[in-house]
Amino acid sequence: MARILLLHSVFGFRPAVRDAAERLRAAGHEVHTPEYLDGKLFEDVEEGLAYVEDVGKEQLMRRVLRTALPLMEDGRGPLTYAGFSLGGSLAQNLALNDENASGLLLFHGTSDIQEDAHTEMPVQLHVAEPDPFEPEDWLNAWYLNMLKAGADVEIHRYRGAGHLFTDPSLPDYDEAAAERAWLIADAFLAELD
Repeated sequence: MARILLLHSVFGFRPAVRDAAERLRAAGHEVHTPEYLDGKLFEDVEEGLAYVEDVGKEQLMRRVLRTALPLMEDGRGPLTYAGFSLGGSLAQNLALNDENASGLLLFHGTSDIQEDAHTEMPVQLHVAEPDPFEPEDWLNAWYLNMLKAGADVEIHRYRGAGHLFTDPSLPDYDEAAAERAWLIADAFLAELD
């Protein structure tokens, strides 16, 4: 059983996030899903991004840390960090700064990697191909920097899927891609047990 901190996207804590958490719990994992956008739900990515820019990524990270720190320090074992798009970016930053992290599972999003980052955790990324938020040159650089940091990295690409292809309530949804991503992610998480 993995202990998972699962972070939602810029659209907010939508039903797809609850469903993902329930799926993971049904597989035997302990899942924590903090809400960090003041309870707001956005129907439009630009609206969500404007809110994030107004609040600032540092403030969002502080909000997520309020949930993460007690879990990191409770002595019950390491955390696996996971997230959707913006949540993936935040999860990556947390994981790379937690020397006890057991893994990193990213759906639809990555983040910059510090020059001095070092980790040996397994990392799995699921991303649309092409993805307007994760262009090919960015993903190549991200992959190489993750390898340089020492991570064991897998990238799974979903040709023709939209950016947030795992959320059934969004136009990006792709049922076949979402199911394939979840099957691969389930196997990844089972290996972390």
